[in-house]
Amino acid sequence: MTSKVMRYAITDRSLFPGDEPQRRSALVRQAALLSAEGVDLLQLREKDLPAATLASLALTLLQTLRSSGTKLIINTRADIAVATCAHGVHLTSSLDELPPRQIHDLYAQANLPAPIVTLSCHTLQDVVRHRLEPLSAILFGPVFEKSVSGEYRTEGTGLALLQQACAAAAPIPVLALGGITPDNLPTCLQAGASGIAGIRLFQRH
Repeated sequence: MTSKVMRYAITDRSLFPGDEPQRRSALVRQAALLSAEGVDLLQLREKDLPAATLASLALTLLQTLRSSGTKLIINTRADIAVATCAHGVHLTSSLDELPPRQIHDLYAQANLPAPIVTLSCHTLQDVVRHRLEPLSAILFGPVFEKSVSGEYRTEGTGLALLQQACAAAAPIPVLALGGITPDNLPTCLQAGASGIAGIRLFQRH
């Protein structure tokens, strides 16, 4: 039996046309489409929004996703995640980030179900440092070179390092991030990834 490929979408309202209200509305519509497609996780990553606006958007998304299996996690803002009863939090591997265990404690103190906690790692050392943390998944990348308007922006880590990261993280599932396309998806799975994560990969207009 083939294991289910975990799909993890990340928001970026700047990719939509229009003014600010139109972009937020488009983001909510996209969330509805992705949930209908069976995307597992949606990370709200609108880091420039004021806290109150971000919380309002999170509540709207939670209502939109309510009847689906798609879970909403908030990028780094554990306070907003707890206040809105979002399903979890996404963290970076920065040393000044809240540790995953503290996210679990915050949810427990609020009498909320155990959170989904995901973490971005960009090096094998990051993975090794966090592999004993209570994480739901590690996002590793960028696996492939990413470009904007044809100009190189970020060099990819490559499939060999992805494979090493998957082995080091086990049993925590690793999701391939960065430059993922339907064409190179199979190679990520062959390297040991449990799924894929991305912004443009899941962009729906």
